[in-house]
Amino acid sequence: RLVNSGGGLVQPGGSLRLSCAASGFTAEYHAIGWFRQALGKDFEGVGVIDMSNGDTYYKDSVKGRFSISRDDVKNTVFLQINNLKPEDTAVYYCGATRTTVQNMGNIYSDSEYHRWGQGTRVTVSS
Repeated sequence: RLVNSGGGLVQPGGSLRLSCAASGFTAEYHAIGWFRQALGKDFEGVGVIDMSNGDTYYKDSVKGRFSISRDDVKNTVFLQINNLKPEDTAVYYCGATRTTVQNMGNIYSDSEYHRWGQGTRVTVSS
């Protein structure tokens, strides 16, 4: 089970840290991906962490502002978002997969992930 938290209303330029807390058989997850869906837009993968070695990957559109980290003691993965922009407004989800990063066809495709958090809403507005 994955539980998302940390969203909220923030002004442009602000920061948020979103959480994805995992419970159950977390050792089976080889990668955790972060996705978002803005109103009227496609579901979009924005970043992935390889749970085997901690390597992170980001879509070009968010590089430099988004950062993924993890706390293995708490079985939690974080998405730090800095310099938030109105276009970051979306519901953010984490997804987990048993597939290794190396064996995925597209690490940003939601079809690669089989377990999902419930989402947390981020609204960027002044």
